[in-house]
Amino acid sequence: MATFSETEKAYYMEQALLEAQKSLAKNEIPIGCVIVKDGKIIGRGHNAREEKQQAILHAEVMAINQANSFEGNWRLLDTTLFVTIEPCVMCSGAIGLARIPQVIYGAKNAKFGGAESLYQILTDERLNHRVEVESGVLEKECAGLLQTFFKHKRALQKAAKTENNI
Repeated sequence: MATFSETEKAYYMEQALLEAQKSLAKNEIPIGCVIVKDGKIIGRGHNAREEKQQAILHAEVMAINQANSFEGNWRLLDTTLFVTIEPCVMCSGAIGLARIPQVIYGAKNAKFGGAESLYQILTDERLNHRVEVESGVLEKECAGLLQTFFKHKRALQKAAKTENNI
């Protein structure tokens, strides 16, 4: 497992937040991810479900695909995945299948979390691959980005509903 200083963790999470901003610019749920190996980012991803109209285009899946291409291998051994929100069930499965040994995320995902909140897929001893999980890195910034997005989205929906009732 790679060992990162708090400064390094913050730097890589900031890179994941930059990826999340790409989603935000496209009116997507702002989630971003980077995969790091030997101090270098080898995969980047951001949520692109709406843009591409593909259910599986989560930030983690995009980053895993890019890292697989970079490595020329489906196994992403000796890597760390940084993501702004706790991986969902699908992404947790993909992380395990890619053999990523370490995940560091920002904010909990109380409604869809597959790493700790609802399910513990990454650490489930019944599975043949377990992942070291750490949460809370730049949690306030990661959660704030999502909260702002959904607050704005709800305000737009309310305004549209009010406008239609006039």
